[in-house]
Amino acid sequence: MLRVVIADDHDLFREGLRQLLEGVEDIEVVGEASNGRQAVLMVAEHKPDVVLMDISMPEMDGIQATEIVVAKHPDTQVVVLTMYADDEYAIHAIRAGAKGYLLKHARSDEVIRAIRLAAAGGSAIDPSLGSVLMREFQRLLNRAPGDTRQQLSPREQQFLELLVRGRNNRQIATEMDLAESTVKNNLSALFQKIGVRDRTQAVLYAISNGIVPPPSDVTRV
Repeated sequence: MLRVVIADDHDLFREGLRQLLEGVEDIEVVGEASNGRQAVLMVAEHKPDVVLMDISMPEMDGIQATEIVVAKHPDTQVVVLTMYADDEYAIHAIRAGAKGYLLKHARSDEVIRAIRLAAAGGSAIDPSLGSVLMREFQRLLNRAPGDTRQQLSPREQQFLELLVRGRNNRQIATEMDLAESTVKNNLSALFQKIGVRDRTQAVLYAISNGIVPPPSDVTRV
């Protein structure tokens, strides 16, 4: 059962989202928040698998709340669900550590899929924003010294390929015949080597550098 907290300052939208998720067998809504500060407290109290986070909220916005949740509760994944189809908001959300960015006009099945993907270690990005995030990540890479691509071993490239394909640590361990703890340690070292903070940024790095071709489903990164 996936435990979810909903953070949104619009009561009607939050209630509708709760009703939607209550009808999904493998998802349980364990808390609701109407502002970013309350969202952080809800995460500390309920330890959810995923937070659906709005951006524009009183007291503390969703970007700042995401940064705190990611820093203090690494086992909780954040999926931003917002009305802002703005490039800058999407970039700031991913930089803050969000594992997904969906617009509020997303279909119900897309929201449910994003929750499951985030909980499994994957990411979901609104298709209209995928190219924007790729360009931003390429810009950051162009500012970085050296060419890390030439320094990647075949094994490290295989890790990146499996991340792009949406595999979680357990699945990677099975496919590469490794212990799950070994996968975790290797990924941490790889992230440090290529200068990224999490799986989402690692996937963007791999695709934007041509190390791994993008997945056929652009929402799954």
